[in-house]
Amino acid sequence: MFVVLCVINIVVISLAVFIHYETLFSLSKFLPRLALPRHRVLLALIAVLLAHTFEVWIFSVAYYLLHANGGFGTLTGNFSDSLLDCAYFSFTVYTSLGFGDIVPVGDLRFLCGLESLIGLVMIAWSASFMYMEMQNNWRNIH
Repeated sequence: MFVVLCVINIVVISLAVFIHYETLFSLSKFLPRLALPRHRVLLALIAVLLAHTFEVWIFSVAYYLLHANGGFGTLTGNFSDSLLDCAYFSFTVYTSLGFGDIVPVGDLRFLCGLESLIGLVMIAWSASFMYMEMQNNWRNIH
């Protein structure tokens, strides 16, 4: 069971990192083609937020499936076994907000810790990318 959980964790994390990398890489190639610098930053921000949302949903589906299996742990507390509750839980973990109204029990806790770490790194990566885009594009606007 431990090996299966490790493989699942690696797959989920790899998907999140891959999506983020591809989003930022694609933006870095596409944004210079846009005429107005204001639109570059706006489009970049929207794309980055969508990437984060998609990454959270990947973790949500993983929580939902692992919880439904039962052999990997459960989510307890203010939790109704729904995918939307898994998404809410995933958003709070990814952003390190951590309300604590839904609590992981068992081996599922490991994925939660990894999601917090991934969320921190992906948010920092996005902030760095957005800072560079604003530096590159807003310097000449007056």
